[in-house]
Amino acid sequence: MAALTSSDLAAAVHDCFITELEALKPGNVGLHADGHGMTRDDFVRSAGAVAPILCRAELGVGGRILAAVEATLAAVGCNTNLGMLLLFAPLIRAWQRRSPGQNLEQSLKEVLEALDQSDARDTFAAIRLAKPGGLGQADKFDVHSDTKVGLREAMAEASSRDLIARQYTNDFKDLFDIGLPALKTCLQRWKNLEWATTGCYLLFLSRFPDTHVSRKHGTQTAAALMIRASEIRQAFDKNDNPEDMRTRLLEYDRELKDANINPGTSADMTAASLLLFRLTA
Repeated sequence: MAALTSSDLAAAVHDCFITELEALKPGNVGLHADGHGMTRDDFVRSAGAVAPILCRAELGVGGRILAAVEATLAAVGCNTNLGMLLLFAPLIRAWQRRSPGQNLEQSLKEVLEALDQSDARDTFAAIRLAKPGGLGQADKFDVHSDTKVGLREAMAEASSRDLIARQYTNDFKDLFDIGLPALKTCLQRWKNLEWATTGCYLLFLSRFPDTHVSRKHGTQTAAALMIRASEIRQAFDKNDNPEDMRTRLLEYDRELKDANINPGTSADMTAASLLLFRLTA
């Protein structure tokens, strides 16, 4: 894979959205099936709308998130990508702002440490517009009120109950230590990025309680999902040809959608792992 250049950035970001959509990820909308009141076309159209916005170098992290949510709602009228936007924006800004000889991880840490009150204000506005399922209200730094702190401090307050918020406090450690190695290992084994994406998704699904599921259905449902996903992942990992698992994965997809369970956080983490893979290639 050729090294990424600034002129290629928006196309690479768009490709990450589409690859995540093309991969078979049980419970999520994808090219294999619609679901949860959203269609495959909604995700394709929103990817096209937000990729250039996320790469606008003059915008801060919060500004990119807010502008991208506004563009998504204008394009498809629903929230298809908030979690991905929250993860993509800091990674892209860090890639653009890295100094000569500096790796992405170092640059990202600087970007996260520099997040300020304006980033928090724009991000909170974006979350209010997107209206993610099960959001509810928090005792401290609630998105429905004005914030007086920087975005990283606000995310720290939510980090114990939200995996995406946790990335803002641990320098995206779960992407660097889990998502990226999983993609590389699966890609080396199967030589297919879509199946590597499925493998990465199943790992996140079985490794962490999906916080989107926790918000909507409770922690017990999220815990049970992890156990079931672990069984599926173990069977998937044993196959020399992942295509042999397609029928079982599609059955699991229907099982989750019939129960209205959408592991959106696991999908968001997978998409961000794809972006990290592309930015560090």
